[in-house]
Amino acid sequence: LNVMIFYHVLAHIDFFQNNKFYEKTWDYDFKEKALTEKRMIARLRSQKGRVVDYLIEFSRGIDNLVGYFDNLSNNDDEIQFDLPAKMDFYFNTFLQEIKKIGQRDFLNEIDRYNNIKHSVKDKDEQFLKPVLQKHPEFEELFAKHLKSSNNESSDRDLFRFITDESSFLNSKDNRWMKSVLEIIRDTALYFSPQIRTKIMNEGWASYWHEKLFLADERIKGHEVAFARINAKVTSINRVGLNPYAIGWRMFMYIEEMANQGKFSFDYMMLKDNEERKNFDRSTDQGKKYIFNVRKNYCDSTFINQFIDQDFVDKYKLMVVGQRINEEKYVKEYYVKSRKARDYKKMINDSLHHPPHIKYNKEKDGALYLKHTFEGKELYSDYIPNTMIGIEYLWGDKVLLETYEIDWDEMKKKYNDSSNNNGIQKIKPIFRKVIYKAENKKVTKQKLAIIKE
Repeated sequence: LNVMIFYHVLAHIDFFQNNKFYEKTWDYDFKEKALTEKRMIARLRSQKGRVVDYLIEFSRGIDNLVGYFDNLSNNDDEIQFDLPAKMDFYFNTFLQEIKKIGQRDFLNEIDRYNNIKHSVKDKDEQFLKPVLQKHPEFEELFAKHLKSSNNESSDRDLFRFITDESSFLNSKDNRWMKSVLEIIRDTALYFSPQIRTKIMNEGWASYWHEKLFLADERIKGHEVAFARINAKVTSINRVGLNPYAIGWRMFMYIEEMANQGKFSFDYMMLKDNEERKNFDRSTDQGKKYIFNVRKNYCDSTFINQFIDQDFVDKYKLMVVGQRINEEKYVKEYYVKSRKARDYKKMINDSLHHPPHIKYNKEKDGALYLKHTFEGKELYSDYIPNTMIGIEYLWGDKVLLETYEIDWDEMKKKYNDSSNNNGIQKIKPIFRKVIYKAENKKVTKQKLAIIKE
């Protein structure tokens, strides 16, 4: 068992050292830094008392809002290819968010830009000339975008913004608090890649502990014990998700596909099941391919690229649903779907997906938080305590704009549909709401805008 665990941990170490999402964790000795921070917190506790623990708890309430990807992409050693502000707004905001043009039209605009020679003077101006003729509102929208960008800083996450801009934290008597917040933020950034690579990380370790242990002479006489333990670790749960099992099988599947040359255009274009099954170009590129995957992917890209119908069928995977058996008065499980699309959605829903919160400092000093709604509510039980904590750190009132299911509207629509057309499946109805934290009290105001 110790030898098996050794190989498992060895693969974890390899993953930590070579996966791109851990790149920023290599910059310093975390053990030494954590020891220094522990001593600092102990010293502050002895000097300031319980307020240090309040700071830690309030900070941890928003430690999922640190700018992990901004921090990861901030690499001074790499060449930055930044478009001028106007061009950046045109391609990333005007075309995609305002005009919402199709993919083909978007790619045509990129080609048009690339076809203008770099040697041409005022290339951007020449490119935008027909744009201004076709869309005279462009300049006005760009000016509004610049104004809003100045109000909503995009280069700082909410955690850093509060640390930098809070009048309470920046007062002479409270500046020491910022060191506690920085410790929480740095720790959250350090552990962010782990929660974003759990399936890959455990799958990679499970893949290699089997490969290395089976080749070890010390396995002789312990084959049955190894098989029993390994089966417990990597067995697929019919209900729930086992990251060891899914990650391990995905790496084996990817290696097999790469060895057979199935990550190719010719294979993707095959429609006949027998031809797809018998396709094999014996490329012997499987190991090289999975090492490349280990280096450049996280769980989200890993799942979305490599889970397909062949994978689901090969390992007999399924999405399990729950229902009430009204005759036996028991809850029972059933096979809801065996489609790759549904299985992929189930795993994606289980991945780490912190809310996207925009922020703005109002003229009266209040902090206005705007939740970018993506079809999921915030966990409402956490909102009051979290907002009271933010209010304390900010030193003034805090407002949060978000969406929640309007159960009154749901009941009304359900009753109408059941009376008129029989019972129908009803989509959730979301209403915009504003939470306000002031003087340690949280209130909620419902607004009239509704999303279905």
